[in-house]
Amino acid sequence: MSLALMKTNNFPAHTGYSGIHLFNELETTLPLSKDDVEILASCIAEEEDCSFYLLEVVFIDRQTIIAVNKEHLEHNYVTDIISFRYDQDSTDQAIEGTLYCCGPRILEQAEELDQSPEREFKRIVTHGLLHLAGYNDTSESQKKVMRAREDYYLEKLNK
Repeated sequence: MSLALMKTNNFPAHTGYSGIHLFNELETTLPLSKDDVEILASCIAEEEDCSFYLLEVVFIDRQTIIAVNKEHLEHNYVTDIISFRYDQDSTDQAIEGTLYCCGPRILEQAEELDQSPEREFKRIVTHGLLHLAGYNDTSESQKKVMRAREDYYLEKLNK
């Protein structure tokens, strides 16, 4: 699937295309499923008092994440995730967005952090969902809050 087919091109709100959609553009099997993403999104929606109307989670390779990063953020490097939110709903009750996740980078981070690939993939998706729900991580204090929320949701789901 080419980037032109993804919804980063000013996706129109509420066109009947709703729910959670998982796209694997990698040549490997993912260590998480659409059900895992649905559980994460549901948990975050409940706790953060928001609702995900449309969520695309797209797993891509290094070259593609660099291209997305360059085109949309003017950054020329590999990153683990880039989140795009499309809706203009200030109540956060109909969030629409796409999470571009770099599978190879996430696997490297799992190894670096001595985590299972499944846990690191879930952490990165959680991170992206939190961005869509309004969290930022540009300052050190915001990063601490974001990490604490990631840990909270991962622990909650492991009980």
